[in-house]
Amino acid sequence: MLDHLGFTVADYPRSRAFYERALAPLGYGVVMEVTRAMSGGYEGCGFGPPGKPAFWVGVGTGQAGRGMHIAFAAKTRAEVDAFHAAALAAGGVDNGAPGLRPHYHPHYYGAFVFDPDGHNVEAVCHAPEGP
Repeated sequence: MLDHLGFTVADYPRSRAFYERALAPLGYGVVMEVTRAMSGGYEGCGFGPPGKPAFWVGVGTGQAGRGMHIAFAAKTRAEVDAFHAAALAAGGVDNGAPGLRPHYHPHYYGAFVFDPDGHNVEAVCHAPEGP
């Protein structure tokens, strides 16, 4: 349904560095960057798999806010664990250690962190545990 999602951050270099580290275990990296000169005011970057910037952070389109929740797909539970560790190492604040959340469904395995702007960021794997 969605093609891409983006939100304004308070400190673009800080948030870019956070997401570069936090999303690397999921196989997502910076796919595209837009400068103020290119856009007439917006500066930011899009993360995703190669060739598809689906998640954007930047400045110049409004005020940074709190309370947004975004969940990134992980292929394995190990990726969820690695995301959580990388996000904490990048300055994120724990909001839920990796683990099963059976109240969503029996195989829902997620981890949550607050990013530098206070957004609730999650990595989730829906697959049953592998062999």
